[in-house]
Amino acid sequence: MKIVILLAFIGIFGALGAAGFFMLKNGSAKAESGQRNAQMARALALRVGLSIALFLFILLSYLMGWIQPTGLPLH
Repeated sequence: MKIVILLAFIGIFGALGAAGFFMLKNGSAKAESGQRNAQMARALALRVGLSIALFLFILLSYLMGWIQPTGLPLH
C-alpha cells in the first residue's frame, strides 16, 4: 500500500516538474510557444488526474478495509 501511494506522489511531483519545465522553457516562435503551452496544460491535467486517482484509491482502500485510521493518541 505504501509503495502505491509513494509511486503516485512521485508521478504527481514529476508531472508538476514537467509543467514547470515547459513553463520556463525559452522559445521565440509563436507556434513553439503554443506547443509549450499545450504541453504544460497536459502535464498539469495529468497531475490533477493523478491527485484525484490517489484520493479515490485511498478512499476505496478505507472502504474495503485495507487501511485503518489510527487516530490521535489520547494520553
